[in-house]
Amino acid sequence: MTHPIAYTKPSITEHEVGYATDAARTGWGAQCYDYINRFEPAFAAYIGAAHAIATSSCTGAMQMGLAALGIGPGDQVILADTNWIATVAPIHHLGATPVFVDILPDSWCLDPEKVRAAITPQTRAIIATHLYGNLCDMDALAKIADTHNIALIEDAAEAIGAQYRGHTAGSMGVFSTFSFHGTKTLTTGEGGMFVTSDTALFDKVQTLSNHGRDKAQPKQFWADTVGYKFKMSNIQAAIGLAQVERIEDLTARKHQILSLYKTRLLQNPMLTMNPEPPHTRNGAWMPTVVFDASLGVTRDAILARFKAAQIDARVFFYPLSSQPMFDDTPANAHAYDICERAINLPSFHDMTTDDIDRVCAVVHDLAG
Repeated sequence: MTHPIAYTKPSITEHEVGYATDAARTGWGAQCYDYINRFEPAFAAYIGAAHAIATSSCTGAMQMGLAALGIGPGDQVILADTNWIATVAPIHHLGATPVFVDILPDSWCLDPEKVRAAITPQTRAIIATHLYGNLCDMDALAKIADTHNIALIEDAAEAIGAQYRGHTAGSMGVFSTFSFHGTKTLTTGEGGMFVTSDTALFDKVQTLSNHGRDKAQPKQFWADTVGYKFKMSNIQAAIGLAQVERIEDLTARKHQILSLYKTRLLQNPMLTMNPEPPHTRNGAWMPTVVFDASLGVTRDAILARFKAAQIDARVFFYPLSSQPMFDDTPANAHAYDICERAINLPSFHDMTTDDIDRVCAVVHDLAG
């Protein structure tokens, strides 16, 4: 009998189980932050940044970072229309205005020229989302941000393991955020990380992350401002620490799976996948195939074929502006077009060659 293929699963070994068990048995009282205090610097060191704060989600990390920059009502934040709702939700919650711009047709990330055209006197930040492990054009975006004196932020939720001109994804913005959701290359089940090398910004976010209690405040249960409860648990951090200690293996396997897909699929000129220009290393979180428009392949047809083959594929993100909370922006033509003929392919650490071959057979069948 043919077994179902999931689109993702975490890689959990006895190493993670051992740390989590230790945290559950001993991580209380004075030891309640022990694994958090080990996880944060280990992750910061991997990214090549000075500071990291473990959070309950990537969304929470983004909201605290934006709040620490003072972004609020009357301010505009530019981001790619192709995105998950988690990237825009903090902008909305802070009362600022999201400005959706189109993506490049090859990387599916922010189009710098569209960003440049969207700048106004109210623009306070650009969020560069490294979609599916693909990398934004950070050189161009940094130049725009510097010219206009606005913050360049990396949404690296999907980009752990990616590199741009020798820089690790998440080390190039004013701050960056990561997701450790159960689908991610490095997971804590739920959770995220705020990362920065700006010590003043780090201090602000650290205070915000602890209900507004400044670490230097000698009074117990005294808040200096209204903050958030976006902290990670010690048990989650124990799993995260074990995963960081395995990060080279985890990211290398992801990259290997993407390469195996490319070898099998890109012989067909009607198919394109996650790009990897010479100056980058793709994070390979979510191998994605885009069918040429001339094939007439639709999202519904793709999903139906994969379902029939007992393979759990995942749809390409719908444009944020197409969703009911926002105004349609059909001028973002690539964002509106690519999502109709693309699919995220299964990719998990223990995926077998036979699994990959089964997935590729469905893609080839659809492409004709």
